[in-house]
Amino acid sequence: METKHGRTSFFDGGLLSLIGWTLLGIIVTVCTLGICYPWAVCMIYGWEINHTVIEGRRMEFVGSAWGLFGNWIKWLLLIIITLGIYGFWVRIKILDWKAKNTRFRN
Repeated sequence: METKHGRTSFFDGGLLSLIGWTLLGIIVTVCTLGICYPWAVCMIYGWEINHTVIEGRRMEFVGSAWGLFGNWIKWLLLIIITLGIYGFWVRIKILDWKAKNTRFRN
C-alpha cells in the first residue's frame, strides 16, 4: 500500500510460520499450566512485529520473556486474590507492555 510519503507498509510473514509458532506457544503454555505464557507471548508477538514494515520502516520487538515474567506472576496472584476480576485488566497490561517494547528497527 502506497502512502503519501511514497513508502509502503506490509507484512511479510508466512502462514506456515504463524501456525508453527502459535502451536508451539500453545503447547508450552498448556504444559506449564500458564507459567511460561510470557515466553509464548514474546515468541508469537515478536514474530508478528519482526515481519511488519510500516511506511518503509521495519518494526522490531525488543521485549523478553524474563521482562514479562515478573509482571505475569504478579498479575496471576492478583487474579487469584480478586477471584478473577483483575483478569479483565491483564489484557490491557500485556498490550501496554508490548507497545513499550516495540520500536522501529532503523
